[in-house]
Amino acid sequence: MKSVEQAEDLMAFERRLTESISCLQPAANRWRMILLVVSVLLAAGAWSWLNDPNTQKVSFYLSLWNHPFFTIVCITFIALFFAGIHRRVVAPSIIADRCRTVLTEYNMSCEDTGKLILKRKQSDSESGLH
Repeated sequence: MKSVEQAEDLMAFERRLTESISCLQPAANRWRMILLVVSVLLAAGAWSWLNDPNTQKVSFYLSLWNHPFFTIVCITFIALFFAGIHRRVVAPSIIADRCRTVLTEYNMSCEDTGKLILKRKQSDSESGLH
């Protein structure tokens, strides 16, 4: 009876873990798209800023003032990183990695989707101890 309860507990944990990770995926995908769009806009703005012949002739601040698109996108990009977009983009994998760290103590692991992986215990002869 005890092993049945343990199996039920493992299945409930696995369902909850996969549910938690799958709920984070849509938000992570949105943040990835936002980061991609802002990165492309930043590259386009930087290209026009660097290809402007006046950029080398005027001061740095005046050059930024003359290219408001690049300046605004650059500030937005920096603000997104201060807001933690780099963590939000990879949130599901952070959860999976933290679960893997905890699960190693119980000879288990999990996939990126949250599905549990049971590992068999190593005997002394397999682990190299004699």
